[in-house]
Amino acid sequence: MKNKSVTTNRHTARRQAALRRLGQIGPFLEGSLCSFQRPGCATPGWHLTFKQRAKTRTVYVPLDLVPEVKQWNRTHKQLKKLIREVSRHSLAIIHSHVANQRAASRSRALTRR
Repeated sequence: MKNKSVTTNRHTARRQAALRRLGQIGPFLEGSLCSFQRPGCATPGWHLTFKQRAKTRTVYVPLDLVPEVKQWNRTHKQLKKLIREVSRHSLAIIHSHVANQRAASRSRALTRR
């Protein structure tokens, strides 16, 4: 019985830690940032490509915003990782709950005999 609370607490604690990290995430931006060669220019241009209402959209990113947009894009990737982590721990809590309910049901059936 002690093992049940350890498992639940481990997943609950890790999920809470991930949720706290989610609250600390700053601005983020979904999409792919790609450089392209502009005709007659030595410096590349940058496009951000993303989906909007099932259509692919492309937006030109000015050169002075490229470092900031790259950071937003990295933050979005971190956000996705954290969301997957929270989901994984939530699912583990569900699985352990179901297993514990079955074990409790079996032990009640054995004590009735």
